[in-house]
Amino acid sequence: MSSTTPFPAERTVVLTGAASARGIGRAAADRMASEGWSIAILDINAEDAKAAAAEIGSNRAVKAIGVGADVSDAASVDLAITEVEASLPPIVALANLAGISSPTTFMETTVEEWDKVFAINMRGTFVVSQRVLKGMIERKLGRIVSISSISAQRGGGTYSKVAYSASKAGIIGFTRALAREVGEFGVTVNSIAPGPIDTDIMGGTLSDERKAQMSEGIMMGRVGTREEVAALISFLLGEDSGFITAATYDINGGLQVS
Repeated sequence: MSSTTPFPAERTVVLTGAASARGIGRAAADRMASEGWSIAILDINAEDAKAAAAEIGSNRAVKAIGVGADVSDAASVDLAITEVEASLPPIVALANLAGISSPTTFMETTVEEWDKVFAINMRGTFVVSQRVLKGMIERKLGRIVSISSISAQRGGGTYSKVAYSASKAGIIGFTRALAREVGEFGVTVNSIAPGPIDTDIMGGTLSDERKAQMSEGIMMGRVGTREEVAALISFLLGEDSGFITAATYDINGGLQVS
């Protein structure tokens, strides 16, 4: 029978793509910092990552660093995680949040665009998870959460089209299979499938008119907030979620009933 490894008092969460001021990752980083986690923000824009980490670290009085990294490149990720491991407490949690949208219709999508979407959304999740898991397996403790999408469940129907939906569907299969392999090491792996959320990923800041249009069909009558998704991420990466793994959590206000 497997035993449960307690969370250390000092622990780090790595969040990819979390530098954007209006992104889910930034909200999740702030939420987890408020709960005492040390924060490592990985982002393609190194300066934005450092600025975000500095602001959160100062506001929440926690250790925080920002590191530039291309999540689709194994060497770049290895350098970034090596820096995090040398600078902060042990990595207990990972939030795979880096992603790009794709509003291009299928017949207009080029191979290059398809590959770019999968490189960030799918390969990036693989590369970062594999690198961070080395320490988690050794310590027999870890939490991984990756961001899928309601688009994966509904076959699109949102801002993004086939390439994005397919890459986000891959996240769900990845999550379930990886959870099988690493459960024996005390590591949980889950995914989250958000519906319409008030961020800038869907072509810019949402106007009130666009929010109203996107709210049609949502039981709660509105789009979701970054803070609501951040709260779910924080729970799944926390100590109390140790018996939850291989799950996909919907957070869509009732737009999709799984």
